[in-house]
Amino acid sequence: MSKHQQPISPVKNFFAGGFGGVCLVFAGHPLDTIKVRLQTQPKPAPGQALLYSGTFDCFRKTFVKEGVKGLYKGMAAPIIGVTPMFAVCFFGFGLGKKLQQRSHDDVLTYPQLFAAGMLSGVFTTAIMAPGERIKCLLQIQAASGEVKYAGPMDCVKQLYRQSGLKGIYKGTVLTLMRDVPASGMYFMTYEWLKNILTPEGRSPSELSVPSVLFAGGMAGIFNWAVAIPPDVLKSRYQTAPEGRYPHGFRDVLRELLREEGVASLYKGFTAVMLRAFPANAACFLGFEMAMKFLNWLAPDM
Repeated sequence: MSKHQQPISPVKNFFAGGFGGVCLVFAGHPLDTIKVRLQTQPKPAPGQALLYSGTFDCFRKTFVKEGVKGLYKGMAAPIIGVTPMFAVCFFGFGLGKKLQQRSHDDVLTYPQLFAAGMLSGVFTTAIMAPGERIKCLLQIQAASGEVKYAGPMDCVKQLYRQSGLKGIYKGTVLTLMRDVPASGMYFMTYEWLKNILTPEGRSPSELSVPSVLFAGGMAGIFNWAVAIPPDVLKSRYQTAPEGRYPHGFRDVLRELLREEGVASLYKGFTAVMLRAFPANAACFLGFEMAMKFLNWLAPDM
């Protein structure tokens, strides 16, 4: 554990987390597009090949057919949603830590950090679920060639017209199942690696840029190692036609296991892991830079 405990400010976490989230989207969205297309590609007819044979084939076909713009399809929704979402995420983590401290100098254990991270996952679901629903629908429509939605706002309008708020928030339970344990792992791993990489007698807030990038990137890897199976179920459920899965994620799980086996729960694994390191390295670097600026601007906030 660190020798110098920084004062915990959920408000600073809120603003710095928002900036970190924007950094994450710009760094990671192209591979997120690839991940969703791999996870939602239809099962081929007998004798036919899969639309995409793997991550690099999907990347090549998307780039050749749609150019760089295709890799950033649907980015408006996560940019609009991710700034408040990561702000709320880091706020939740800061609040979770603060609630568990009896005094300012208390150093939290790793299980306590995990619990604080889980709280952040609960906080973000209200924003994350609709943003993910819209993003996935826009990403797969570009792959299918059938243009149903003109953009994020048109997607929201059509979903609301068809099913009300329930349609926009479809997949909320699966988002919770993914984000609560994964967020616990995310923040605990980052704090653990920061402590390991901090030289004796120094503060984790003084870590070098390469160390922050490494800790943030590995936190992303550990996060997604936990999150991939529920993420596959969520992507499939959120992009399915209305009425296809009347019993929710249990129907999705049964169908995937019956038709494609356990390996289907790890669809898009390569794309996820390739994205996880640089995207989350960028996120935590953005967060730490913003925190340093805020500590300089308002040291007593």
